[in-house]
Amino acid sequence: MTAGLNIQIKLWRMSNSDDDSVGGAQITGSPVGLFPARLQAHPTEQLLLQQGLETVRTFTCTTVPGTTTYEIEVYRPKDHQYYGDRFRIIGVRYADHNPRDPRNYAILDVARTVRAHAEQ
Repeated sequence: MTAGLNIQIKLWRMSNSDDDSVGGAQITGSPVGLFPARLQAHPTEQLLLQQGLETVRTFTCTTVPGTTTYEIEVYRPKDHQYYGDRFRIIGVRYADHNPRDPRNYAILDVARTVRAHAEQ
């Protein structure tokens, strides 16, 4: 694993399937592959947490190779605090290396909606 990339993520390609019997759209996905990554959380607005509102937690995910889809899932290690959680990709930045360079990587801005005081 590349130095500094301490987790493994599963990339998901999300798509809309046909409507169900009552007309609701069903979102489905298929895994694209497993990639090494690093996930870093951004600070949360404390005032929103104290008011008991839903907040959007944002993270930066650095991954190799520079591929993107619509969602990521923390796949390994199994004792990671976000193991099994999915994050929606909201922004993508690419390194300025040649696309064929093995050092090429993508910096993903990802988000997860968290409900404050959910355990109370």
